[in-house]
Amino acid sequence: MSTLRFKALETLPFKDFRRDNSVEVPAKLSELFCKNVFSEETMREYLTKEAFSSIMDAIKKGTKIQRHIADQVAVAMKDWAMSKGVTHYTHWFQPLTGTTAEKHDSFFTPIEGGRAIERFSGNMLIQQEPDASSFPNGGIRNTFEARGYTAWDPTSPAFIMGTTLCIPSIFISYTGETLDYKAPLLRALNAVDEAATSVMQYFDKNVTKVTPTLGWEQEYFLVDSALYQSRPDLVLTGKTLLGHSPAKGQQLDDHYFGSIPTRVMNFMKELEIECMKLGIPATTRHNEVAPNQFELAPMFEEVNVAVDHNSLLMDIMARVAHKHHFHILFHEKPFAGVNGSGKHNNWSLATDTGENLLSPGKNPKKNLQFLTFFVNTIKAVHEYADLLRASIASASNDHRLGANEAPPAIISVFIGSQLFSVLEELEKVTNGKLSPEEKTELKLNVVGKIPEILLDNTDRNRTSPFAFTGNKFEIRAVGSSANCAESMTVMNTIAAKQLNDFKKEVDALIESGLKKDEAIFNVLREYIKQCKNIMFEGDGYSDDWAKEAKKRGLNNLKTTPEALKQEMDKKFLNLYEEMGIFTHREVEARNEIKLEKYSTVIDIEARVLSDIARNHIIPSALNYQNRLIENVKGLKEIFGDKEFKSLAKEQMSLITSISENVSKIKLGVEDLIQAREAAKSISDSQKQAESYCNKVKPLFDPIREASDALEMMVDDELWPMTKYREMLFTK
Repeated sequence: MSTLRFKALETLPFKDFRRDNSVEVPAKLSELFCKNVFSEETMREYLTKEAFSSIMDAIKKGTKIQRHIADQVAVAMKDWAMSKGVTHYTHWFQPLTGTTAEKHDSFFTPIEGGRAIERFSGNMLIQQEPDASSFPNGGIRNTFEARGYTAWDPTSPAFIMGTTLCIPSIFISYTGETLDYKAPLLRALNAVDEAATSVMQYFDKNVTKVTPTLGWEQEYFLVDSALYQSRPDLVLTGKTLLGHSPAKGQQLDDHYFGSIPTRVMNFMKELEIECMKLGIPATTRHNEVAPNQFELAPMFEEVNVAVDHNSLLMDIMARVAHKHHFHILFHEKPFAGVNGSGKHNNWSLATDTGENLLSPGKNPKKNLQFLTFFVNTIKAVHEYADLLRASIASASNDHRLGANEAPPAIISVFIGSQLFSVLEELEKVTNGKLSPEEKTELKLNVVGKIPEILLDNTDRNRTSPFAFTGNKFEIRAVGSSANCAESMTVMNTIAAKQLNDFKKEVDALIESGLKKDEAIFNVLREYIKQCKNIMFEGDGYSDDWAKEAKKRGLNNLKTTPEALKQEMDKKFLNLYEEMGIFTHREVEARNEIKLEKYSTVIDIEARVLSDIARNHIIPSALNYQNRLIENVKGLKEIFGDKEFKSLAKEQMSLITSISENVSKIKLGVEDLIQAREAAKSISDSQKQAESYCNKVKPLFDPIREASDALEMMVDDELWPMTKYREMLFTK
């Protein structure tokens, strides 16, 4: 194994073929935009007027597409795709594995007389049938109950990858339960559209649709593919399980926003070209804080399309990285001692009249509209903070939350001191009818000044998991490997529920005799009072905040098992059912899947760590120890006892230390194996995950410490395995 690692290292980036991989970028990237997408412009060209109108109504109004229209769309899609060399099609979907999935079928169809044609019908477009029991399903489907369906989502455009037409789709079981991320997201988007549009009738009756928007920021690491292949732990778990920190990491803060290395720039150029072709509006690229860590961010888009684009991007990034002899790491914490990676989700609401509902207007009326959606969002997070926390829970994200580059596990809301002052003023609103003086004070001196406040917005708080950043809320706690759909499903569901409740309360006050504005102010005042405990402007990393949060009744759910246990609260189960997002059975199944995944990830890490420590670290250490013993024997033969003891003192100390650490590793591995087997035998998924969290994970540390101690001594034997981390961070 060591020989294989050394061979892999011979192909490091000092070879010519690693350097000469330049990419030519067109003068205008915009000319490539949506080149491989069945976009609105392409549909206008290929579809009949009837078919085009039907598709646009489905996208904008949610109307159903008739079967004969689907046949027309299928033929048009096929003709367009074949004009670009496409031979196959697939329903591209997002099962609960955390990655994307696809089953390719050919357009090729044999007919009579030994002939063949290319065929693609409406039935083929609308539905495919993958195996529903082979994907994570939480017990919804037995192995012998294999049937499941993918169904076309016309609200997200089809696209071409290589020679395959990819059709974004939902994935459901034969009995109708959702088995993917997209189906519940679409339900949540529909729910918040209806709720927000209803509330908007207070302010603008011309609004007929409200669309949630998402702008994600994708962080990632790039490592040379040869270095990646030399690390079994990176290959099998996505992170390094042992190895001391390099002498130079991010201490000098010289990587953040620094000049982009040439090899990485070539990768980024090709990636952006591919993004443009697929309609992903990538606009930002830069070095992140940790060495060899980078970020890509697009313009915001409608949530469903943005989620699809992020999932697609992660696939493209891996393919392009391979061409440039890189491997891309999306793990939230692939290396100890340097920053991990997140995927900030910037969320807002936009109307079909062109307004951002979380952006203040130019007059008091528009600012009351802004405050309505602003305060209701805070109230939604206050009521369902633990559900939002559960949506970003994973074994890999547990390593990142609360570290110096990510918010803590305590869900709080940051809005800035100036907006906080505005809410304090609103809190003083008189209960019931307002006097003329109060109306004037509110509209001119409180609500009217909001645009001036936001011109020079309060400084951002990177320690907040949910922060207002001027015209949107940023969910900072989402992990880099996560599918955005999960947090977006929760965010839009709780926003819809809260807006529905708000509408009922305001309508009740109006019916009791209050004017519309007075009713809105009264309800907002109560909301501000109720959710002040979740608003926090200070340092989320401080111990004082953890103590203060406990006093305020905010949960500090540090681990995934703790967070996922909250997901099964009756309050959350009823929320999902009331809003039509999930049945109880679907929530239970998804919770089971996430718990099993957590336990499996820890189990794999434990097995890999045991294998490396026992079969790589110990043999190398003993080999080095034998060389030391031979050295000591030689010194004793040459020199007398008095001189020998002085000359061999260091070698004897190393021999003893190696034996002690080898013993620690052996005992640690035995304890880890026993704890892993004990956890694995537990049938209850929640208790099994808790056992892996509380009993298996803590046993990693003694093995790591002993292995790292040996690494410091056995440098020439182990450097391809561990100390090469310094080389991982070279340009």
